[in-house]
Amino acid sequence: MAKKKYVIVGTGARARMFYEAIARNFSAQNELVALCDTNQTRMDHTNKVLIEEFGLSQLPTYKVEDFGRMLDETAADVVIVTSIDRTHHTYIIAALEAGRDVITEKPMTTDVVKCKQIIDTVKRTGRSVRVTFNYRYAPHNAAVHEIIASGGIGDVYSVHFEWLLDTKHGADYFRRWHRDKRNSGGLMVHKSTHHFDLVNFWLQSQPQTVFGMGDLRFYGRANAEERGLFTPYNRTTGVAAAKTDPFAIDLTESPVQKALYWDAEHEDGYQRDQNVFGDGISIEDTMQVMVRYKSRAVMTYSLNTYAPWEGFNVAFNGSKGRIELMVRETSYINAGGSSHEEGAAKGIQLYHFPLHGEPRIVPVVMEEGGHGGGDNRMLADIFGSSNSGGAFAADFRDGAMSILTGLAANQSFQTGLPVEVDDMVQF
Repeated sequence: MAKKKYVIVGTGARARMFYEAIARNFSAQNELVALCDTNQTRMDHTNKVLIEEFGLSQLPTYKVEDFGRMLDETAADVVIVTSIDRTHHTYIIAALEAGRDVITEKPMTTDVVKCKQIIDTVKRTGRSVRVTFNYRYAPHNAAVHEIIASGGIGDVYSVHFEWLLDTKHGADYFRRWHRDKRNSGGLMVHKSTHHFDLVNFWLQSQPQTVFGMGDLRFYGRANAEERGLFTPYNRTTGVAAAKTDPFAIDLTESPVQKALYWDAEHEDGYQRDQNVFGDGISIEDTMQVMVRYKSRAVMTYSLNTYAPWEGFNVAFNGSKGRIELMVRETSYINAGGSSHEEGAAKGIQLYHFPLHGEPRIVPVVMEEGGHGGGDNRMLADIFGSSNSGGAFAADFRDGAMSILTGLAANQSFQTGLPVEVDDMVQF
């Protein structure tokens, strides 16, 4: 059988999970045929990794303005989109209109207009968009899905979901392009899309009404100065005053960060090591949201980015009982280590409390790999022998519904009013 041909647009740190899977474990059915980016240095580094670590031949590279020519010259079947969030729609739509299917990193896009454009293009072309929600596949999250789907707690009436990012991983969003809400949609879109998708998946429902409050309270210059903290530098690599700053990183100390960002900076000026207590931050770090779902369940959700530990707590109350899940995760800095360590589970407690009966500890297998073992399962689902996707696969509808909760929350932050999701996008 002919191998399925893939191209990747966006060769930053997130791309590695995909090209490594194709090159290492799934090369019998798949092949990577080209790279595309705004930055030649990053593409050259990716080629170097593919040659030296995986024994592949050098791949052709294309700047983004030659994206269409790349599709024609390589006869690619699928485009993998791992570029900056605000550009996802550009490559998704162009690929669909060129007759290609798409695999895109979350979030699918960053605003309502772009979301509508993607939906319209999928419907018009009949092509596929798959969103890589790896947390669905994590064994503990799959176990929650199984309990709810089997009726273990009956109809779910309420959900309490608390996600904690620590001062290593959480701070990292305030160093890089995510700190500008125009790039990422803020953490309600970039990060919480994972969590909102999980709830949609667990409940098998969709958000109806969203109300939220969010603010920048910890990071940023003004907040630091209020606490008596003075950090008079815009970036931290090679800055003597930043050597004792626990929030600072030095890009030259990580070979991957140096190659992808420090050495590539001369091409586009992108600084990966901006001061988290500097100016120019337009995203929130403290967020609280309430969501009513079409199933009539109600969720209270919080995201905080300066916690002393990394992970989450989620609880479900239903007509026949309760579920409690607590997960501790390994903290990380993107491109600062192995991608297999990103979000790896290091402590899981899952409890099922029947309304009338003895509570039980639900056994969950601790799997190695990023995102609680979800990465490996998802990659096998995407690139394995069937290439068809299973019950955990997420399509463009899932991608839209996850970001619409976050976009509605952002709107509510600004207006102080609840937002009806159906007023934003119609399917």
